[in-house]
Amino acid sequence: MFLYIRDYKETDETGWVHCRVLSFLDTAYFDNVLRVKEKYKNSAVELVAIENEQVIGLIDVECESQKGTVCSTLENGLGGMIWHIAVHPDFRRKGIAYQLLCEAENRVKKLGINYLEAWTRDDDWVNKWYLKNNFKAKTSYLHVFLGSSKEIRKAISSSVQDLHPVQVIAHYTGAEKKIIIGEYERVHECYCYQKEGL
Repeated sequence: MFLYIRDYKETDETGWVHCRVLSFLDTAYFDNVLRVKEKYKNSAVELVAIENEQVIGLIDVECESQKGTVCSTLENGLGGMIWHIAVHPDFRRKGIAYQLLCEAENRVKKLGINYLEAWTRDDDWVNKWYLKNNFKAKTSYLHVFLGSSKEIRKAISSSVQDLHPVQVIAHYTGAEKKIIIGEYERVHECYCYQKEGL
């Protein structure tokens, strides 16, 4: 396998989107589909892993120039948010995500970034990857998907006549997580990870 990591180029967009979609299909983020690559307000490190001219991995880190403008923590200096990290399913378990992370870390350090932050849902293998790569879990909340009309009526109502919600995604930040998990069919815990001391 001849793999190299380089800066993302606009001509990579279709490959970037395909790689991200395919890498998310067997995860708790299976429905988080993007049709175009995001653009960032702040400076960003945007890398792709390439093999045979195909995007097989990616990482995007948006960097703060002022504390608290991108990341949720204020006490650790300037942070970089990992908005996307993905490896095409046919190329997993080859260390590609680790190589992307290392290259991104080297580059954000040069931009004065002190720590990285990432949010992910409750896929066990993904959470283990963050822990293995020296991230620490800091906090979490729930993503609650209200899919049936019964679940939606129980949780929300519309003040607009004849407007009937048919699908809702909600964030639950309270302390009664077990109750919420028991009440709704699809609930994911969303974890915040941070890696300090870059």
